[in-house]
Amino acid sequence: MKVAIVHDWLVTKGGAENTLAQMLAVFPQADLFCLLDFIPEAERGFLLNKPSKTSFLQKLPLAKEKYRSYLPLMPFAAERLDLSGYEVVLSSSHAAAKGVRVSAEQLHLCYCYTPFRYAWDLREQYLKEAGLDKGVKGLAARALMAWLRRWDADNSKRVHHFATLSEYVRERIKNAYGRDAEVIYPPVDTDSFTLCEQKEDFYVTVSRLVPYKKVDLIVRAFAGMPDKKLIVIGDGPDREKVRAAAGPNTTFLGHAGAEVVAGHLRKAKAFVFAAEEDFGIAPLEAQACGTPVIAYGRGGALETIQEGVSGLFFREQTEISLAEAVKNFEKVFFSPSDCRANSLRFSEEIFRSKLKAFVEGKTSERRPASAQPR
Repeated sequence: MKVAIVHDWLVTKGGAENTLAQMLAVFPQADLFCLLDFIPEAERGFLLNKPSKTSFLQKLPLAKEKYRSYLPLMPFAAERLDLSGYEVVLSSSHAAAKGVRVSAEQLHLCYCYTPFRYAWDLREQYLKEAGLDKGVKGLAARALMAWLRRWDADNSKRVHHFATLSEYVRERIKNAYGRDAEVIYPPVDTDSFTLCEQKEDFYVTVSRLVPYKKVDLIVRAFAGMPDKKLIVIGDGPDREKVRAAAGPNTTFLGHAGAEVVAGHLRKAKAFVFAAEEDFGIAPLEAQACGTPVIAYGRGGALETIQEGVSGLFFREQTEISLAEAVKNFEKVFFSPSDCRANSLRFSEEIFRSKLKAFVEGKTSERRPASAQPR
């Protein structure tokens, strides 16, 4: 079975890239395609040191630093990737990769992290960060985003079968595309986050400091609880805003290496998570360390945290609601071994097994070529 794996872009290593790495582990002979790829050769070990075949976007000016500026060109770039000769095309997509063209003889399967992120749920954030949220430029940019949304919905028909990372996103795919998707939870590196039974007297959060992560809400809530210690690991454009909201009981470590992150996750009494995420890897990394999670009760957290067993939820995205949850948390004992047991449901091994079964199952039940969408 000749397989092509198509990823949106490779610029940094994040959750989608870790998922891509596990796809390559399942299909090590697959060829890799990307719209853009700027991962240095020395850092490609997690991708099995595979080279990728890129689109014309790779050679455009400032593509590495300003790749999001080329969002309007990404549909055209995806459609021009030459995937002829492959029996199965597996797209790994939160943007335009799912819009690749396949022939009637090919099977296109998509692991969809979300419908085109910047045209749907992150549209306003993208426009604001690009300085295109006001005036005539803002009107033109919104019209362009509306076109991207229509393109994304129309070209979702090129996908024969969808898989996705949570029930939460499954509903979003139904609403955007009118299509169903099989839920295959993304891989969590539970081997690198080991169990620690002995906890210390601090709370921790690990996050990029961007608006939707709501780290400013967390530090404000802890500023109102001066007897409790909070450690914030991460950096981002909201750095100054978050620091300004913090009290003296909050310590900022900035961007930290994997060992520092894992060490704090092992020792913390709880991990605090205030975002409404599609899935959320960090809370599961904490649980793998035996550390319970205090999370906002929306989005993927409802699927990854067992309330009363591996954590608890606060129901409103406010400082008051979070502070109340912290008080309630301190009245309950959470077993570190129970937290770790919950995280193991999302291991890399389980992801690989389910992805392999999904691809092989859909390949074996293929419809006749004449009945497949073009």
